[in-house]
Amino acid sequence: MYQRILVPVDGSETSNKALTAALQLARDAGGRVRLVHVLEELSYLSGYEQFGGYSGDMTRIMRDSGMQILNDAKAIAAAAGVEADTVLFDTLGERLAETVAEAARQWKAELVVVGTHGRRGVGRMLLGSGAEQVIRLAPVPVLVIRSESESQPAAH
Repeated sequence: MYQRILVPVDGSETSNKALTAALQLARDAGGRVRLVHVLEELSYLSGYEQFGGYSGDMTRIMRDSGMQILNDAKAIAAAAGVEADTVLFDTLGERLAETVAEAARQWKAELVVVGTHGRRGVGRMLLGSGAEQVIRLAPVPVLVIRSESESQPAAH
């Protein structure tokens, strides 16, 4: 089974669901996880200054938030009895999927477990699917965990 599992986390319900699945796999296989969080520019457009940069306060807030997400995920891993370490990628301008794929290569991950938010239609077209991009770029298998709304049939 998989001994080295990379898990991108963002603190969302779907991300936490993917984390839980990864921890179960790691526990069953006696493996470990690496938790990664990537600061993305599009998530923080309101902090963008008119001259092409982020204010120092906004950058600090983004980093602090990212570290809190990683610390919370690491505590969940510890409670599950799974060895975990964390990495914050805070170089703004890098795309999530490219960063995750490179992190998997560098760490020699055997599996990436990622949650999908299930955007459809225009939202998916404009924003792209982060999970889909990770699948395309990752050098190892990717397990995609669907959000609650995706796992249940839509009401008509």
